[in-house]
Amino acid sequence: MRWKRIEKIQAKMKELDLDGFLVTSKENRQYLTGFTGTFGWVLVTQSNVYLMTDFRYIEQAQQQARGCKLVRFQHHTPVVTLRMLMEELEVITLGIESDRMTVDEFELLANQVRRKAITPLKGFVDQIRRVKDEEEIALLARAEEISDQALAHVLPMIKPGMTEREIAMELEFQMRRLGASGVSFETIVASGKRSSMPHGVATDKKVEIGDFITMDFGCVYQGYCSDITRTIALGKVDEKQETVYNLVRKAQEDALQAIKAGVTGSEIQAVAQNVFQDAGYGSFFGHGLGHSVGLEIHEEPRFSPKADEVIPENTVITVEPGLYLPNWGGVRIEDLVVVKKDGCINLTHSPKELIIL
Repeated sequence: MRWKRIEKIQAKMKELDLDGFLVTSKENRQYLTGFTGTFGWVLVTQSNVYLMTDFRYIEQAQQQARGCKLVRFQHHTPVVTLRMLMEELEVITLGIESDRMTVDEFELLANQVRRKAITPLKGFVDQIRRVKDEEEIALLARAEEISDQALAHVLPMIKPGMTEREIAMELEFQMRRLGASGVSFETIVASGKRSSMPHGVATDKKVEIGDFITMDFGCVYQGYCSDITRTIALGKVDEKQETVYNLVRKAQEDALQAIKAGVTGSEIQAVAQNVFQDAGYGSFFGHGLGHSVGLEIHEEPRFSPKADEVIPENTVITVEPGLYLPNWGGVRIEDLVVVKKDGCINLTHSPKELIIL
């Protein structure tokens, strides 16, 4: 499967008359080679893929990056090793990830390689990563399943007096217990009036009867991220809480029905926004409806007011409308879906009816 990804890179290199393309970012390195170590550079040529790393990762690279030629950093710095490899392979024109490389890394590289031979390329690999293949979708589905299972395990634990931080800790522990290597972002648990903060990370606030509790969390499974949000109530709800919750649920359901390959991100954003606008709550939804997810938790394309590009088939993207009323509270519901030609496949299976614990 990865060699198809390499072939796409090589085809783009040929169009740009590049002898080589240098990958320095962790996510793109894993995407192209399967190597998950924290240090290494990848040089793609028209005929081969070279993974450069040091002593700490040679055995791991041999196991993970099958089919790649391994080059060990020894007494030379990475840029010197790269220059020597380029000279050996007669690589004259080199593309780089301009949006992933630091200024210092670029200057070091430019001192070793003729600056005019370097072609800065933004989003060169990221453009290919927008559309997920079968292997990636399976890993994303498993990551989301782990999050679903963690939530189901933690819900019965939530009681008045428990802190937001304790809820977050339980979610993270359960995801790791189920096979996750870590969290995909800092876990958000925001209760009561704090739930009006879209990114209200967990604090020592204790949850109380009558609180909305918004939990936005995710895990990393074999490099791929999950993302899910559910808002529940503790003990009881009033009429306004029910109204706000049902509006958010309707906005999400309407958006899910509208999603299919070929529509623009702004069109899907408008579907949810219109539900809120018609109900008089339009000013309380101020963020994008969704972002793509993969090796990184925030990828392109997106559902947002300015997203005028069409969404391709096999994009994996969140659908997360929310209403946030200052000094009152808020609700967000988030699913992760795979965009298909005639609709979408939902990877999230946690219930969406209002749960009152």
